[in-house]
Amino acid sequence: MSEKPSTVLVCDDERDVREMLQEYLTRRGFSVLLAESAAALRDVIAREQVDLILLDINMPGEDGLSLLRSLRPENDVAVVMLTAAGETIDRILGLEMGADDYLAKPVDLRELEARVKAVLRRKSSGPAEPRRNGATPKTAPFGAYTLNLEAAKLYDAEGDEVPLTAMEFSLLKVFAENRARVLNRDQLLEQAHDRSWDPFDRSIDIRISRLRRKIEANPQKPEIIRTVRGLGYIYDP
Repeated sequence: MSEKPSTVLVCDDERDVREMLQEYLTRRGFSVLLAESAAALRDVIAREQVDLILLDINMPGEDGLSLLRSLRPENDVAVVMLTAAGETIDRILGLEMGADDYLAKPVDLRELEARVKAVLRRKSSGPAEPRRNGATPKTAPFGAYTLNLEAAKLYDAEGDEVPLTAMEFSLLKVFAENRARVLNRDQLLEQAHDRSWDPFDRSIDIRISRLRRKIEANPQKPEIIRTVRGLGYIYDP
């Protein structure tokens, strides 16, 4: 018996964008529903089972951020925001309100597919560690090492502390909070609150190489923080 395809709801006020995403995702095996406004989206999710919403931020009337705020926390459907290039504040607000990821327009369709699949995998696998009373996990495993999120310290299998720079801890914390999610360089540095980098350099790659030398059994063949060619990195222990 074939597995039921995931249902993606595309909400965008631009008809051309809706139809382009519908055609592409349908060819990739998804079931695709369309909505041109916040009101139309609510009608769809009231009568259909939706696995993921591609939600445009800039729509006339009720915008995507307002719509996302009204959905959370009662509805935990996966949401990927579509933002205009350079709208950093909107991206940050969207993530803080509970969006699972974001993509800048114009959308690269291959990246869109990869992000959608990664978010759906993460949703289906559940949280990285059990949570009690809504509290965030206090530790995260990195191979034979354990990251203590409260103490900002990394310990090896014998319980000895492994020295970390502040930026190395911030990056590990970002990965721990985004298990099984592909993160590009901009997202890593934005969420790690690093403002000193040049967007055209490869500083993030150097920092991740240093982390791999500390946590990977074989840094040349990483299994904890893996490279996703053309997209970024993923923490998937």
